[in-house]
Amino acid sequence: MAAFAEYMTHDALALAELIRDGEVSAGDVLDSALERADAVNPTINAIVSRNDGAARGRVAAGLPQGPLAGVPFLLKDLGAMQAGVSMGNGSRLWKDFIGPIDFTYTERVEEAGLVIFGRTNTPELGISWTTEPVVNGPTRNPWNLDHSAGGSSGGAAAAVAAGIVPVAHATDGGGSIRIPAANCGLFGLKPTRARNPAGPVLGEGWSGLSTGHVVSRSVRDSAALLDATQGPAPGDPYAAPVPDGPYLAEVGRDPGRLRVALHLTGLDGTPLNPENKTAAEAAAKLFADLGHEVEEAMPQVDTDALRDALTVIIAGNLWVGISARYQQLDRKPDGEGLEKVTWAWAKHGRERAAADYAAAVATIHKAGRQLAAFYAQYDVMLSTVLRNPPRPLGFLGQDERELDDFIAALGDEMPVTPLANMTGTPAMSLPLAWSNDGLPIGIHVGAAFGREDLLLRLAGQVEQAQPWADRRPEI
Repeated sequence: MAAFAEYMTHDALALAELIRDGEVSAGDVLDSALERADAVNPTINAIVSRNDGAARGRVAAGLPQGPLAGVPFLLKDLGAMQAGVSMGNGSRLWKDFIGPIDFTYTERVEEAGLVIFGRTNTPELGISWTTEPVVNGPTRNPWNLDHSAGGSSGGAAAAVAAGIVPVAHATDGGGSIRIPAANCGLFGLKPTRARNPAGPVLGEGWSGLSTGHVVSRSVRDSAALLDATQGPAPGDPYAAPVPDGPYLAEVGRDPGRLRVALHLTGLDGTPLNPENKTAAEAAAKLFADLGHEVEEAMPQVDTDALRDALTVIIAGNLWVGISARYQQLDRKPDGEGLEKVTWAWAKHGRERAAADYAAAVATIHKAGRQLAAFYAQYDVMLSTVLRNPPRPLGFLGQDERELDDFIAALGDEMPVTPLANMTGTPAMSLPLAWSNDGLPIGIHVGAAFGREDLLLRLAGQVEQAQPWADRRPEI
């Protein structure tokens, strides 16, 4: 029996309140998380490394009086370094790598009182919408073990969906918070570019495409974590607009009557799976019932040019990171220790010209201005996160496919999410729909640059109108 039998019925803020009020100890809450991990992780493979002793030691030593003091937490094994702790990036090439310092994000998480006890699975270097790295094996969707939990934050989402933790760190460079949230029936908010710090090693992730935050069961947990971690650090190259107040205060606030742009195809005009189309239509009806004005519309952007720009930017960043790791190992870059697509994509970054990179940046900045003009007409944009319900494991092999085929398959499955990364705008996945087979389908909602406040107001309203927290996988 768990040390705290009601552990999985509470979100992070509720757990913190119980600990603060002395109704349960932080040690018992941590033991409950560890027991749950012991019970389900062998089945779903969400956590790839644990440090139970350090977590227990931190609790015993006394936690900061932060808003989430005593809440168990997991870091994605990519994008949030810890001093003295291994970080594998989902890759054999990073075997035995030990973080020399804490990232700023890690420091802020710990200052909030969260208790980190492990790291979650990710595809190699985060370049896939499914989490099936060769080095760690696949993460299984708690709703159906034969299906993908999504990627690249698949381990984080599976851990939250399975009740190991109420909230977990995630990153998003093309949809990697929203996609696993969609596949696992969770709330997932990708913040505005630079809302959370990437330093001190990096100034930005993937040239501004990638940002970090969390996946969670409740909207308010996501807001509370964003309050705890957001804001620039000294030396950051740029910062997101300063919010008017705490994000937690936005949850429950009336969003007003919003102008909602619904699109039932991908941004490239290709149809959604009929089940996803039905899910988007149902969400549009819910929004209309809540008093919002919904009409079909979508921004007109050059999706072919954007796809090439995304390919080039990721490629260049992959080559820089991978070649630095080979240099650290005193080896010449030869692809050994990397999956087939990863190495091919990195080589593509070495082969493209500097002018190609500059043109790619210009392309995404142009899209940012086009989307800003669109958001002058509409408050939010509504669709589904993915084109299809969660795919079976093995559908997208990072170690089997050719690069062009892999990139085409990525784009085909992700009809809307990368635009928010390329424009730096916030977007979220809402767990409002389910496939005929009982698998989650996430509803995608985007807003203008800096408008996490609006998304959180809307998410809180929708969560109250159509609650999802009690719907859990039987695992």
